[in-house]
Amino acid sequence: MSHLTDIDIARAAAKKPIQEIGATLGIPADHLVPYGHDKAKVGQEFIESLKDRPDGKLILVTAINPTPAGEGKTTTTVGLGDGFSRIGRKAAICIREASLGPCFGMKGGAAGGGYAQVVPMEEMNLHFTGDFHAITSAHNLLAALIDNHIYWGNELGIDERRVTWRRVVDMNDRALRDVVTSLGGVANGFPRQTGFDITVASEVMACLCLADNLDDLQARLGSIIVAYTRAREPIRARDLKADGAMTVLLKDAMQPNLVQTLEHTPAFVHGGPFANIAHGCNSVIATRTALKLADYVVTEAGFGADLGAEKFMNIKCRKAGLAPDAVVIVATIRALKMNGGVARGDLGAENVAAVTSGCPNLGRHIANVKSFGVPVVVAINHFASDTEAEIAAVRAFVGTQGADAILCRHWELGSEGTEELATRVAEIADSGAAQFAPLYADEMPLFQKIETIAKRIYHASEVLADKKIRDQLRQWEAQGYGNLPICMAKTQYSFSTDPNLRGAPTGHGVPVREVRLAAGAGFVVAICGEIMTMPGLPRVPSAEAIRLNDAGEIEGLF
Repeated sequence: MSHLTDIDIARAAAKKPIQEIGATLGIPADHLVPYGHDKAKVGQEFIESLKDRPDGKLILVTAINPTPAGEGKTTTTVGLGDGFSRIGRKAAICIREASLGPCFGMKGGAAGGGYAQVVPMEEMNLHFTGDFHAITSAHNLLAALIDNHIYWGNELGIDERRVTWRRVVDMNDRALRDVVTSLGGVANGFPRQTGFDITVASEVMACLCLADNLDDLQARLGSIIVAYTRAREPIRARDLKADGAMTVLLKDAMQPNLVQTLEHTPAFVHGGPFANIAHGCNSVIATRTALKLADYVVTEAGFGADLGAEKFMNIKCRKAGLAPDAVVIVATIRALKMNGGVARGDLGAENVAAVTSGCPNLGRHIANVKSFGVPVVVAINHFASDTEAEIAAVRAFVGTQGADAILCRHWELGSEGTEELATRVAEIADSGAAQFAPLYADEMPLFQKIETIAKRIYHASEVLADKKIRDQLRQWEAQGYGNLPICMAKTQYSFSTDPNLRGAPTGHGVPVREVRLAAGAGFVVAICGEIMTMPGLPRVPSAEAIRLNDAGEIEGLF
């Protein structure tokens, strides 16, 4: 087993020029906009030319609820894509871009790991092609235009108490959650309370990830509701004439980014909403482009299947007309032990009983995904401490759930470690067994949609929401927004809203603290429990270990 770090492995990789990677998918070099030698954006004109081509097979990679033990969802996404290439299938992967906030906070990186990585790893985890900066700028331009409009006479009659558009920054900064702006006198405008969210929670991010093209993007941006008048009439971005300039700022960001895995499988890395506070999927335009160019497309949705996969199915697939052919649920023996009550420091010791008692979390995810009509395979992401007895226990349990569990060693072996998984997933995808359908109909009332997700996916007994929230949902229905899907903002660590409640709890309540209308993105956000749309940094941030070494190379990303 390799003792090299992820960044050592990535740095030693023999990357191909990005034009060669594009050529494997049939993208002409003159339709790639290069950002250096190893990354490029795919031109809009080329993407438009693909619309009459048939689609390849779409495979979603999701996971059990995340634990500090690690699951390896992105690593498995990359490994499966490379596995398809290894067995002679034309494949591409589609993942999200990394946010700087968690990169310098908890995670330290989001490009896979070991010998199943996307490169260039450092650039992907840092500024990449500048997409997040463009989203941040477009979002904050709109915020500046709102305050400027009020300052110069407020012709639209915006009620300053009902400005809903906050600002964003791509950093974990708890001090900005609640702020007062425009202090310092008349020249600085009218003081009001507002706050910052992290860029990945921005509705601009959601609009970019769900838009078909630049025209659709501008229409979505223009539909964003930013404030209300005293008569409670909505004020939209287009009322402030903001949509044109915002689209200009996002013109290049709208183009998908093409990079490669360590084994040179093409990888589209585009968009980056978190699944705990947003819809958690890479961009529709990247996924659609990949489906036109490859026979098998492996994509990933954030966090556990209760968040990422649910939103992938109910929001992304519904809005984009996509239908997955198979779903891979990633689990690790270590994480199942934690769900079975083992402390992190004790995960190295064999404990078949704990694995077995942790398996209901996996079983719940299998049943949930199957309820969308899509067949499931479980990928056991191998760790060196796993024992034969523990692996056998997971295989036996998954068998009782009507699925296969396949041991994967891609972190250590690259595509050699996912050959069996790729072969089985290809069989399932090719069989046409999937009969995909979203969990709820468009016509269902908004509160009933929230209840449906809470009861059928989280196995909660009830949704707790006060009259103000229910009245707000009914008001949006009366305004014509009742057909929108729901985007649940909830802790990723549990089926419940209590991050410490592992396993497969039942009978819990789901408290809805706030609802937000994302009219441009096209969904209603239900903020549940204590979830924050601006994370904070941990006691010991990853940033403390990130630096340049004497050779000018980056260290501390992993």
